[in-house]
Amino acid sequence: MKAMGYLTENPADPENFEQMGEEALQLKDQIWAWLTNEVMWMHILSSAIRVIIIFILTRIVIRIVYKMIDRFLLRQEKSRIQVNARRFVTVGELLKNVTSFVCNFVMILIILAEFQFKLGPLLAGAGVLGLAIGFGAQSLVKDVITGFFIIFEDQFAVGDVIKSGEYRGTVEVIGLRTTRVRGFNGEIYIIPNGLITSVTNFSLSNSLAVVDLPVKNEQQLQDTITLIQAALSNIMDRCPDVKGTPDVLGIQSLSTSEYVVRIAAECNPNARETVERRILTDIKQAIEARDKGQERAQA
Repeated sequence: MKAMGYLTENPADPENFEQMGEEALQLKDQIWAWLTNEVMWMHILSSAIRVIIIFILTRIVIRIVYKMIDRFLLRQEKSRIQVNARRFVTVGELLKNVTSFVCNFVMILIILAEFQFKLGPLLAGAGVLGLAIGFGAQSLVKDVITGFFIIFEDQFAVGDVIKSGEYRGTVEVIGLRTTRVRGFNGEIYIIPNGLITSVTNFSLSNSLAVVDLPVKNEQQLQDTITLIQAALSNIMDRCPDVKGTPDVLGIQSLSTSEYVVRIAAECNPNARETVERRILTDIKQAIEARDKGQERAQA
């Protein structure tokens, strides 16, 4: 623009051409000096190499920590009895996410230091901002802290059936802020972790299936118990959720028209309803087979 001004003001003045030529030569010399500045390029090259090395070392550290987490959780899983493997998957994923965040944050700080950024004011500003956010988002902080304790205290994990307040279902996702639970009818509950004050976990231990079978007083008690035991003798082959042969506990209640026999069976977690239906089905089939045999005998 300055050269254009010279041309428009006095295009025939040779001094203007000489000044423009000198400025062009100076610009060329500056560009050439910049391109041939060995010290600058060596500094840039060394900084780039250090950045690449820092990045590679960060990836290596993250992978090593991941391997250590996997081995630690594998040993813990083998040392426990009746453990839900998905619980360790949940803890492992959380630890890996925290590791990745911390390592990448440290890597970014080191790279900024390589480019001569002053980290002191940056960290001070981040601290003040974090303090302001903490005061303004106390419920969020509460949800996050509760989420950590839920996982590390082994309260429940992905795949467990839980009940918290009026919500009951299967845990699908445990996040740092919320927990997602799928109800038995397909509904999805998004529960803030800070609201989970008490939890009933139905997946930590085996369940107990209990069936009360009403029987008419005309039927002999011993005949009824014998029929039930015969009907349920091989139930474990038909229903893998049953952990052992069901026990006939005896009479639970008695009236003038009928008595109630209680049957109990240990089963896998969350399989109580399935096992109870299987017990009732087997007993009903045994009763039908007995009645048919009696009809044939009478015929």
